[in-house]
Amino acid sequence: MTGLSTILIVVGLFLLGGIYSFVKQQMPKGLIVLLSLGAALCLTAGVLRLDVWS
Repeated sequence: MTGLSTILIVVGLFLLGGIYSFVKQQMPKGLIVLLSLGAALCLTAGVLRLDVWS
């Protein structure tokens, strides 16, 4: 089950990179908040799955 955890963590980090570029480009705040929530959910789910299944 570590494969799914790894994928979730990588997707979360990818979304964090997107947040950084969106802030730099001054994109709408609603989109930045949505990406932030998605990144937080992916990272949290990935870390929790690592803790539960390890």
